[in-house]
Amino acid sequence: MKIFIAGDSTAANKQANKRPESGWGEYLKDFISPHIEIRNYAENGRSTKSFITEGRLFQIETEIEPGDFLLIQFGHNDSKEDVLNHTNPNTDYMDNLERFAVTATSNHATPIFISSITRRKFIDGKLDPNAISDYPDAMKRFCELHGYPFIDMYHISQKIITQLGDTSSKKFHNYLKPLEHPNYPDGMTDDTHFSPYGAKMYASLIAIELKKFI
Repeated sequence: MKIFIAGDSTAANKQANKRPESGWGEYLKDFISPHIEIRNYAENGRSTKSFITEGRLFQIETEIEPGDFLLIQFGHNDSKEDVLNHTNPNTDYMDNLERFAVTATSNHATPIFISSITRRKFIDGKLDPNAISDYPDAMKRFCELHGYPFIDMYHISQKIITQLGDTSSKKFHNYLKPLEHPNYPDGMTDDTHFSPYGAKMYASLIAIELKKFI
């Protein structure tokens, strides 16, 4: 059995020059059966649109087999305004999600949709409930309409970050002082991508949710 991951930078494997930035897909293997193979095709900067147009979904289609699972998590980059990535959450985003689903089902595999993990976006001390625009809700509605398995990581992560608060939740993300890490000599403040701690925590939570379907 194989689990394929289609997604963006929040799930992707990272190169050495990006560390300590980490993706949850790198650590999923640590929380599931060692008999399940993980094939992580998530890539930094990709939306449903660019993932498809670059042939990444086609590559998955050539490898996926009956009994496998395809995890799909997009939203961060679909909200960008550039022509290569942008989708409308109510139209072509939905159409693209269906293409991912059909890639799995036509090969007798199971698609599992995972809403995007929230950005750590606090406004006047409160986490923005609309931190990734309408994409998490659009994915939820899509899955409810078609009956596809769905893991609401947006809701889960919003709850966790809200409970931790503005200061304590920074450990889930990349906050570096100048000279703290050689990749970022000027320091870094990143409320989208995960620290190793955050990536591992979210991987463990996704693994728990996957037990409902696998």
